[in-house]
Amino acid sequence: MTTTALPSADRHTSRRPSAAKVRRRAAPYVFVAPFLAIFLAFSIYPLIFTARLSFTNWRGTGAAEWVGWGNYTYLLTSPAFWNSLANSGVLWLLIVPIQVVIAVVVAVLLNSAKLRMRGMYRVAFIVPFVTPLVAVAQIWVVLFDQRYGAINAVLGVFGAPEIGWLTTSAWAKPTLALLFLWKTTGFIIIIVLSGLQSIDNALYEAAELDGASRLRQLWSITVPLLRRTIMFAVVLQTLAVFQMFAEPFVVTQGGPYSSTTTAGYYLYNHITRADLGTGAANSFLLVILVMVLSLFFVRLLRAKD
Repeated sequence: MTTTALPSADRHTSRRPSAAKVRRRAAPYVFVAPFLAIFLAFSIYPLIFTARLSFTNWRGTGAAEWVGWGNYTYLLTSPAFWNSLANSGVLWLLIVPIQVVIAVVVAVLLNSAKLRMRGMYRVAFIVPFVTPLVAVAQIWVVLFDQRYGAINAVLGVFGAPEIGWLTTSAWAKPTLALLFLWKTTGFIIIIVLSGLQSIDNALYEAAELDGASRLRQLWSITVPLLRRTIMFAVVLQTLAVFQMFAEPFVVTQGGPYSSTTTAGYYLYNHITRADLGTGAANSFLLVILVMVLSLFFVRLLRAKD
């Protein structure tokens, strides 16, 4: 039996993928293309533009003057820049450690099978987080007003003197920290609670058989197994604290005496003065700082592992 060879044109045609195969191969790229376009337009391009802008002196109009490392040198030798970082560092110490302890304790209580209406409590804790921040900050201004605020009015009943919660350097940071704690702790509780629910109950049952108390179980089982969740929350709140802007903007305007000028608020000041080159350099220094802190916490976690 003889076989007839296909003509050359037919052989090439048979090797070509069909239109349906071409569409199937191209479909993933077509579906991803809108995201890539948005990502390039609103993330990559602004990042590159900001990086280039940080080496210039630009006021928003006209040609940008190239100044090299001048903006970075100015910031790194500026007492105001270091003061803003110090303020954010103090706020971090006033917020994150306390918030983590509260979140772990409350999450353990909410996870208890003996607690009734757990769903209602979870909703109650998340309500402050979804409440508009500007509205909450305005309420804080009214509550902590030195002369007419409700806080001083209640303290006055017990004979306490008026406290300048928002007008003295000693109390302004704790007042802002309290606002941040009230606003965001519920969200951290939910994060810790999700990690808590992934722990096998058999571990607690075995600990009870060995005679371990509730406190011992918390310290020896719950906290070690929640380490990754806790470190995630710490990194998340570190980012939030060093980017804090709306709280000092609405409540204290960075005062008194720049005691609440956070890193985020200090960056805003460059924008209001149309000093966009210095502002861009400031933003990159903040990115580097937060990245170093985040890597430190991740490294700390790995060292424990």
